[in-house]
Amino acid sequence: MRKLPLVLTTAAMTAAAAPAMANNLTVSVELPRIASASYHRPYVAVWIENPDQTMNRSLAVWYQQTRNAEGDGKDWLKDMRTWWRKGGRAISLPADGVSGPTKAPGRHTVSVSASRLRNLPAGNYTIVVEAARELGGREVVRVPFRWGGPTTANASGSSELGAVRVAVTR
Repeated sequence: MRKLPLVLTTAAMTAAAAPAMANNLTVSVELPRIASASYHRPYVAVWIENPDQTMNRSLAVWYQQTRNAEGDGKDWLKDMRTWWRKGGRAISLPADGVSGPTKAPGRHTVSVSASRLRNLPAGNYTIVVEAARELGGREVVRVPFRWGGPTTANASGSSELGAVRVAVTR
């Protein structure tokens, strides 16, 4: 029997492994309508945590990106305490593909392509969504999910966040 060159064997192994890692990640976040005379849109952070609860990477940070009479919106990012302490303070914002403006109440989607997550090994992770609102509250919702094949998972907040849905698709 003829042996294939090592280069072809390596290429075949890479091709066989590629479909398992060619996943896209979609996180759907609901921001509830809150009846308040002094409603301010929340700052929101979405990130992936490893099984040991360390931050793997930030996927989205929605905040006031322009300077106004009250100062620079980045000054208030630390109000998202969990995200800030786990690694948010180390990120240089604005960051391409991560930074975005605050959002109005409603359902919003964060879509992350397979190419952006190509170095994420298959395994169990958690999507964490944190919202903090001026003159409002703060809430964190955690959604465990499996990376490496199609899956969906859901969780829901009770005040500053509504339903959070995670979908891994091919």
